[in-house]
Amino acid sequence: MATSNNIKKKKTKPAIISEDQITKKQSTLYAFISFAVVVVLWQLAVLFLPNFGNIFPGPYDVVALMIKIVKEPVGRLTLFAHLGWTLKRIFIGYIIGAVIGVITGLAMGTSKLANAIISPVFEILRPIPAIAWVPMAILWFGLGEASKYFIIGFSTFVICALNSIAGARATSEKLKGAARMLGASERQLFSKIILPSSVPQIFAGLQISLSASCSTILAAEMVRSEEGAGWLILRGMNTGNMTLVLVGLIVISVTGLILATVMRAIERKAISWSFRGK
Repeated sequence: MATSNNIKKKKTKPAIISEDQITKKQSTLYAFISFAVVVVLWQLAVLFLPNFGNIFPGPYDVVALMIKIVKEPVGRLTLFAHLGWTLKRIFIGYIIGAVIGVITGLAMGTSKLANAIISPVFEILRPIPAIAWVPMAILWFGLGEASKYFIIGFSTFVICALNSIAGARATSEKLKGAARMLGASERQLFSKIILPSSVPQIFAGLQISLSASCSTILAAEMVRSEEGAGWLILRGMNTGNMTLVLVGLIVISVTGLILATVMRAIERKAISWSFRGK
């Protein structure tokens, strides 16, 4: 009897797989399966749904055109040359908007005076979508590249500013009080306490605004452009070429995914001590 009781007590518990293990070992497989299912359903819809293929080309046609324009130009440029123009516009507009947004947000989150001066104007501008600035951008900066940088930079600026404000205001009052008791100056308080504690929120803003920049590139390239992934979409729309439209959409989405992945890797290295760096 004692032996049977011991056997009952020693029943093995089912193995528990943690969320971290699932994420690290199986997320890539799950993503691949999800993507494959979407492509298969897409192709089946083209094959079996009446008239669907006439308004929405299949994945084979999209990939075939994408391979074709790698060598043959659309307009003046090939696919990678168009992509190069898009990346240039994203990076320049993003960097300008991010720098101004982070500085503005930290100033508003740290200084009551700066917040009182800037906040009314910022709150008026914040709800305006970037695409609504296209006419003003043309009027102010003309039809060149500067208007495109402005449109992308504005969408980046708003997001970075909001996250920087949140990060600065979330700094522990106990830490700031302790620093003041130890004789820290306002400059030391900002550089040693407020700025480090704001970094995770700043990176969150940089991550989100990078995706917003990729979304805004179409609006930016509507301004008298003859190159870029956004221009491919407009060219396809104007010529009734839905396959070219999908090629442009895929190029922008894949570019955004790669940039977001790179930014996330930089974030992990830069703030490994934070919960966002894990």
